[in-house]
Amino acid sequence: MPRFGLDTYVVDVLMRDLVSHDRMPSAFLVYLWLWRQTKGARRSSFGASLQTIATETGLSKSSVQNAVRLLSARRLIGVNRRGFTEAPVYQVFEPWMK
Repeated sequence: MPRFGLDTYVVDVLMRDLVSHDRMPSAFLVYLWLWRQTKGARRSSFGASLQTIATETGLSKSSVQNAVRLLSARRLIGVNRRGFTEAPVYQVFEPWMK
């Protein structure tokens, strides 16, 4: 099974911030899943429906929707909706890397 590296900031700081401070563990799970699909796979973006993310993470669709909303507001992800019926395309940001 292939391995991937994750910045220690994600576990040491971001996890505590999203889970304890924002009380949104679902946001941390969604961020990790999106990170794996983009940065972890060496892609700049990844398209997925809310239902796909929900299925892959084991969360409800509404939990994923709230998580995406929070992550987008905190500028941890970018969401590009090309059309009303198309799945959004996500970009994952790592603002601590600047």
